[in-house]
Amino acid sequence: MLKVGLTGGIGSGKSEVSARLDERGAVVIDADKIAREVVEPGTPGLAAVAAEFGEEVLLPSGALDREKVGRIVFADAGRLAALNAIVHPLVGERMQELMDAAPADAIVVYDVPLLAENGLAGMYDVVVVVDAPEETQLDRLTSRRGMTEEDARARMANQATRGRRRAVATHVIDNSGTLDDLKSQVDALWQTLTRQAAAQA
Repeated sequence: MLKVGLTGGIGSGKSEVSARLDERGAVVIDADKIAREVVEPGTPGLAAVAAEFGEEVLLPSGALDREKVGRIVFADAGRLAALNAIVHPLVGERMQELMDAAPADAIVVYDVPLLAENGLAGMYDVVVVVDAPEETQLDRLTSRRGMTEEDARARMANQATRGRRRAVATHVIDNSGTLDDLKSQVDALWQTLTRQAAAQA
């Protein structure tokens, strides 16, 4: 099994790379997706978040108001740490379950937004960083996701710098260009990963 850590700043296009690796046959374990699953209505995770932050972080439907929680935690490092202390262990447990279920010869891609921030590079055989200039990230967050510039900058400020992420990279995908440019880079990366997986089999 080849373990690949995939990361990138918010708005870098990491999800696009993840989807394309999935299409090529990788087993993708998406930490963000799991983080949403572990706080769905009826889960112990959501109960713990509501106990920590108050019922006001719940929507009328009983689901987590992710935007409200985001505004709270990205403006206060202490509140962010409190949220992470609840969610991260649950995410880690679920990721381990998914890894255990993957075929022994799989290329497993862990889509982990905070890989550099949490010092996780050593857990993977390969670390792929999706990189884009900060102004490109900002433009994507405001135009495609509808964030205010203030919210977008706050979220970017809570993540590692581009330099810190690139420092832990085995491979860097430059996503400052077109989708065709990105596709070519992902194709080349996949060939490299399949060769490496075969060599260590």
